[in-house]
Amino acid sequence: MNSREKLLSPEDSQALDAEAAASWGLDPFALVEAAGRNCARFFIEAYPDLFSSPLRVTAVAGGGNNGADALVMLRSLIFMGKASPDSTAAILSRPCSGERSPRTLAALALEKMGVPLLLWEGAAVNSCRERLSCSDLIIDGIAGTGLKGPLEGAPEAMVGYINALPKGNVSKGKIPFVVSIDTPSGNSASWKEGMPVLQAQATLGIEPLKEPLYRPALRRFAGNIIPVGELFPAALTGSYGGAELFSWQTVRREIPRILPTAYKHERGVVEIRAGSPGFPGAARIAGRGAQAAGAGLVRLVVDEAVYPLLAASAGGVIVQSAAADVALKGAPFDSQRFVPDAVLLGPGWGKSPDRAAILEQAAVWEAEGTPLILDADAIALAGDRRFHGRAILTPHPGEFAAYSGIPRERLLENPAPYIGALARERGIVVLFKGHVTYIACPQGRLGVVDGMAPVLAAGGSGDLLAGFCAALAARTSRLGKYDGFICAAAAAALLTETANAPEIIRRFCDPLELADAAARLAGDAWL
Repeated sequence: MNSREKLLSPEDSQALDAEAAASWGLDPFALVEAAGRNCARFFIEAYPDLFSSPLRVTAVAGGGNNGADALVMLRSLIFMGKASPDSTAAILSRPCSGERSPRTLAALALEKMGVPLLLWEGAAVNSCRERLSCSDLIIDGIAGTGLKGPLEGAPEAMVGYINALPKGNVSKGKIPFVVSIDTPSGNSASWKEGMPVLQAQATLGIEPLKEPLYRPALRRFAGNIIPVGELFPAALTGSYGGAELFSWQTVRREIPRILPTAYKHERGVVEIRAGSPGFPGAARIAGRGAQAAGAGLVRLVVDEAVYPLLAASAGGVIVQSAAADVALKGAPFDSQRFVPDAVLLGPGWGKSPDRAAILEQAAVWEAEGTPLILDADAIALAGDRRFHGRAILTPHPGEFAAYSGIPRERLLENPAPYIGALARERGIVVLFKGHVTYIACPQGRLGVVDGMAPVLAAGGSGDLLAGFCAALAARTSRLGKYDGFICAAAAAALLTETANAPEIIRRFCDPLELADAAARLAGDAWL
């Protein structure tokens, strides 16, 4: 995977299939055969412990090519000795027609091998349910990304029954394990909250992966997303646009390394305005985040009331009270003093009257070329202000809803059009954070970072992320290589990777522990 891997819309996915047939000779039959076999191989590689002995496998197939993929995957598992031939079955949502379609041919091939074909209708539904309930593995090919509207009829009933079954993990004996092909059935671009979707433990996403898989409200249904490649030629897929799926392993390469001879100012100077009575921890975490992501110098300016709390344990962060800053410099953000390489406003900041004046001066610096990161309380203060392409907003769904007036539920169904429009209108990079993070910039690029790390669903992780953004913005700006979109993507990917670090994964911890783990990852990447 590279940092330019694209997520396709359902429309582009259909166009890709059509072009593969017209220009490359990859007709639907060839694609289905390759997809089903590759799905079997990639799934076995991802879950080797599941196949210590042959499994009882049931493929559930709708009327389209996703159903055909599921049937070919079942056949491949039998050929490879991973599925028990005498305890497999295929359940169809509708009869095989007389036409020569990939699904019909795949079903007939299984029938010739002695695999029962069961139709989900009438009295046979009970037999279908019995097969599903005693399966070790259920392959979901009921519906694909071309679905329009909600599942209905037999497909809806199939999904409802599978969802009601007790679910297991990768260990056999806790059954069934449910894997979807390409997308969980019911996931579609037109999905709305309340529509039925199959809950999978894993999804075999056929590359290029599909964008609806990662929409925040839908992501929970896909489980572990396993990219399945080696199906389309790179020369073909490279011509399609779409959102960019970022991973830490690749996006980290787009941030310049730190030279051994670098002085602290060459690594970037970050100024943070954060913290207020009752919320000193947010300022501390943001400062530590900027350090962890490699800033050379971090200056934290805080209210007089919290200054003693933070100054006593600041480590290498310079802590100064806002009152002293005014006394020494004549005014907050005096334009005559040294301008930092990036400014972060907002973590635990509150909304006292002086905040607007500070934001006003920071906006002047942003117009003159200094990156500006607005987090938490500073987002609301920004109002309808327009920026000049060097500001990054880091809202969570609730903050974005309050800022934009768009209901939170609608944002979670599909944030892309809303954050994209705001980025263009306000001249900002929007980092819409959550268990899946979306990033948009004024030029129209859209990025996605897959999260799904429960350890991050705690107070402080957003402050840490804001600190990461500030450090990366400062360092790249100092080098004349600032790209707010890449900085935001790298910061979000670093946070996700940190949550999956060996010392962090599968436990709860303080965000300052996350900062320590992030510092090790960032050091490995950039030192």
